Amino acid sequence: MNRKHKRLTTPWAAGLAGMVFAILTATAIVLVRIALPSGADGAEATVDAGQRSAVRTALELVPFAGIAFLWFMGALREHGGEREDKFVSTVFLGSGLVFVATLFGAAAAAWSVLDEGGQGGSSFGRDVAYALLTTYAMRMAAVFVITTSTIGHRLGVLPRPLAVVGYLAGLTLLVVGANVPWSELVFPGWVLVLSLNILWGRRSAASQPADSA
Repeated sequence: MNRKHKRLTTPWAAGLAGMVFAILTATAIVLVRIALPSGADGAEATVDAGQRSAVRTALELVPFAGIAFLWFMGALREHGGEREDKFVSTVFLGSGLVFVATLFGAAAAAWSVLDEGGQGGSSFGRDVAYALLTTYAMRMAAVFVITTSTIGHRLGVLPRPLAVVGYLAGLTLLVVGANVPWSELVFPGWVLVLSLNILWGRRSAASQPADSA
């Protein structure tokens, strides 16, 4: 009974944590993108009070998004159990942890735009934050997406179409990077789709005893 309850609870935790991460991260990215445009025009723009307020709101969401992602990652590993490939799972764990660390680093760099000290510091913080987010964090996210899709496909947890979508999303994040604005939304979008699939699978599994009775 306890083992059955554990099998049903772990996917629920992964799905819920993934949805929280996806919503918070997407909201933070949109706020920062709108408040701090990238490129030459954004570098020359002065950050006003409204933009600083939007950035502050986004940065306050980032720690909670990181905590939700760690919970999501841990629940996924527990769901895989002892059947997971040790090599792939190590890459999965490492890429997820580096992604969170880089995400926090980007958030720390973005705090400089809240400083009233002038445009120079804000421009520097914006450039560093965008570099960490779009170049480094998204590359680690790409590795995480690809390894998760590989593990899910090998264990038969993910349907083939979702695994293919995962590989395409991972390649997009790996290749596109900072070249296409807003491409970083691919990662929280993929996490949201994966989380909904996990929750839907849990709902179907929970309804099976009632159907067979």
